[in-house]
Amino acid sequence: MKKSLSITFLLSFLIFPPDIKAQELNNAVGYDSTLAHKLGADVYGMKQYVMAFLKKGPKRSQDSTQRAEIQKAHLKNIMRLAAGGKLIVAGPFLDDTDIRGIFIFNVESVEEAKKLTESDPAVKAGVLIMELHPWYGPAILPEIIKLNEKLEKKKITD
Repeated sequence: MKKSLSITFLLSFLIFPPDIKAQELNNAVGYDSTLAHKLGADVYGMKQYVMAFLKKGPKRSQDSTQRAEIQKAHLKNIMRLAAGGKLIVAGPFLDDTDIRGIFIFNVESVEEAKKLTESDPAVKAGVLIMELHPWYGPAILPEIIKLNEKLEKKKITD
């Protein structure tokens, strides 16, 4: 057993000489262990999030001025949660159904996401309700916000 371990150890030096750093090896095959660790990726490059389906709430009778105020506050809350790294994807559906949009929260649990959804002015007003589900997706999603900022000519809250 010791002999086979020694041979394996020697072979590893022939294949990967000690002067090659681990990060260089990772980059050679495309894997970035530092980024994977930073983003909490598992061995598949994935992690758990919480997805929220934003649905029509029971209180939809506001006048147009009230609806506009609630929507503006809703968008500001989205930006606040995104700036804090808790919300990484948000957007409306473009068809007219009871499901109005989605959020993907970068949190550990449905309970934590529930607390965040309760901070939303549209939820507080009863205009929206949120259905929450644990979701398994690409660990890289939090980096999308940084890239998207390079594409925005105008903020959605302006």
